[in-house]
Amino acid sequence: MKIFPTKELNFKLIDEQAETLNRLNRRTEKSENLTSQITDKSFRGIINENEFKIISSAIGKGAFCVMTGAIESDKGNVKVEIHKVFRILLSVFLLFPIIGLIAMILTKAQEFSPILILVMIGQILVIRYGCIGLAFKFLSRESLNRLRDVLDLEWIKN
Repeated sequence: MKIFPTKELNFKLIDEQAETLNRLNRRTEKSENLTSQITDKSFRGIINENEFKIISSAIGKGAFCVMTGAIESDKGNVKVEIHKVFRILLSVFLLFPIIGLIAMILTKAQEFSPILILVMIGQILVIRYGCIGLAFKFLSRESLNRLRDVLDLEWIKN
């Protein structure tokens, strides 16, 4: 089980590479640190020649997904993953049930029930699939749709 989901997609350019890169440069605010900030651009991030590492500029939810990719002559690829800061924060949430179980074992060993292990596993699964999975699914889709609109591209089915 992967703790944090990722998405890798390939795309086909409708326009030429130079025009697509120019459009991406115009719509991206240059920023070494990928943080949300109010801007009139669609993305924030780094663009080096034909490679990019960007986040959506949507305040509050745009920084959750980081898009890393490359644009070749008539095609490209993009990898979407959860931002490192959010992975650390979500890891702490995933550890809460384990820390609670350990604390309960250490303080009240006589009242320990094996059912607590099932509850702990259930909590971890709800956090992973219910919270992290759904948030990644919806926020990555939103970021990828914004990228598709800016770059004018077509997704290639794998």
